[in-house]
Order: sequence, then C-alpha cells, then structure tokens
Amino acid sequence: MRASCRRTSLLISRKSISRNSFFAAIALFGFAAAPLSAQAPPTKPPVSTPSAGGNSFDGPGDVRYQQDRDIQERRIDMFIGDWRDSLPRHAYGSLVLRDILTRGDNYAPPQPGAILQAANYLAYGRLVPRDSTIPVKLDHEQNVFYIDGGTGEISAGGKTIALHKDVAVFIPANLEFVMKNTGDEDLTMYVVSEPTPDGFKPRADMLTVDERQVGVRTPMAASPYTIPGASGHWAHIVRDLFSRTDGLATIGDVITVTINPMTMGEPHPHNPGQEEIWAAIDGDSLAFLGTELRVQHPGMAYMIRPDRSMTHSNINAGDSPVKFLWFSGSSIKR
Repeated sequence: MRASCRRTSLLISRKSISRNSFFAAIALFGFAAAPLSAQAPPTKPPVSTPSAGGNSFDGPGDVRYQQDRDIQERRIDMFIGDWRDSLPRHAYGSLVLRDILTRGDNYAPPQPGAILQAANYLAYGRLVPRDSTIPVKLDHEQNVFYIDGGTGEISAGGKTIALHKDVAVFIPANLEFVMKNTGDEDLTMYVVSEPTPDGFKPRADMLTVDERQVGVRTPMAASPYTIPGASGHWAHIVRDLFSRTDGLATIGDVITVTINPMTMGEPHPHNPGQEEIWAAIDGDSLAFLGTELRVQHPGMAYMIRPDRSMTHSNINAGDSPVKFLWFSGSSIKR
C-alpha cells in the first residue's frame, strides 16, 4: 500500500510541484538515461571516491548504465524511510525519536529504511517546550544533531550553545551533555548516530556549526556541466558541517546540499562500501532512483544500492530551493 500510494502521488499536483514543472523535469533528465538496452554493461565506473565519501565525475560519459532493467526496481521503496511511518521512542529521558533509516542491509533491506551499515540510525527528534534531557554520556556512539525548528540550548564540557534552525552540533563519545528547549514551541531536529570502533579515541569537546554562516564549498575541479555557483554534480550547492577531521568515526562527511528551482543533480552510481544518505529537510523534490521517481518530502530519506550500476539523482521541479542533509560512510566494505 505504501509503495502504491507513493507511485500514485506522482500523478497528483502538489503545492510546490506543479504538473507543468513535473513534466519539465522529466524532459530535463530524459537525456541522461538512454534506453537501458542501448547502454554498456555495468562495469566499474572511472570514479574517484575520497575517504570522506561522495563521487567525482568528469561528465555524463563516465556513468555506466545497466544493460537490462533492474529486477529489483519494484523494491525501491525498501530503500526509503519516513519518520511518519515510525513509532516514537525515548532517548536521554525526554527526547522523542522517530526513526527514518536504521541498521540493515545496503543491498537487501529486511524492512523499509533498514539499510545502514556504517551508521546506527537517522531519526527525527522532538523535545517539547521547556523540557530538557537528562545528563548523559554516549557510550560507543557519537551523534550529530541538526536543528530543524524551535529554540533551545545544549551544554557540554562547560560550554553552552544556543540552538535554532540550521545549527548543527557534534557530540562525541564519553562527553556528558544536556539539551534544553527554552522556547514555547517544539525543538525539532534530525539526529545522525554513528558507532565508534574499539580503540577509537573521540574528541574531548562539543563542536557546533551554524550552517547559515558557512560558505558554499568551492569545487576542486568543477565539471563543465556544473551550474555556476554549484559545488559539483551539476547543481549541488554544498555547505560543510562535519568531517573525519572533526572526529567522526564511521561517517565520512556531514553536509547540506541545496538544489535550486528547475535544476537536478548528476545521475550517478556509487561504489561498493559507499553509504550515501539523502534526507530532505526543506521543500518537496523528486528522487530519481534507478528507473523510477518518488516524491520526497521533508522528513524522508533514501540510499541507493552501492553496486556501481544503480543510478540516482535529486530533481527540484518546483519554484523554490530545496535542501537536504547528506552524510556518507565508506568504512564498510562488501
């Protein structure tokens, strides 16, 4: 029923995705995926995958498409998660979490959204007005909190930071912290949890970033197809939040990606062992997964199979920019 509803929703006009802009998007990316029978077999693409995650392509000719239709394409909804489909659970006393993606299998999720192997989970969190969590230390775990709405503060290691939309916080393992909602509205956030391997030495302090004060990443070697002002993959406007140099353990990079109206990212596959998560946080968009489309609302996230052949892209067919919280993991090999 869930997959059927999502397919049906593609035919229904949305507030931010009109019928005209939808078909304009179809025309826009249509050239990128010729009929599968005419494509080369799925050999290893000439792709550079840095330790922090991500891909680097010189252009569309580098992508190798599948020779035949993917027999698993009807299972694409298993690779998508939505916090609205999850039951609430409590963490740190008062923080209510609803899972978007959980641990599972990158190739054959046992249930929708159970696809993570490098990370523990991606969840949507809510702290009610004037409430606070209990003092807690993360054991063999590290968290990134990306604030989605409301106001509050977080304290750790003798430092207190104000929380509001677009503030990101990295809490390392073994550091006691407390989060408070100081406002009259819910304090909402996205929570990314990663495990810490045995012998890993975490950083000693909390790290925070206000995304609105972060400049756009400058591409090291922009493709000739990259839109002016974008950081790569044709249309991705990237702002860096945290990376391995900041103390991440199994996650390689945490960034935001903005895609402007009537543009799309470069369709591409991922190398084995590469975990790349796209969580929509602002605006409706279209997720182009394999040979199918899904409407992606804020609070939904997906990952494609890292098998060198399944391609994906994000399409903004609306009139306003859309934004994603993106993180990668490349330490798990298959």
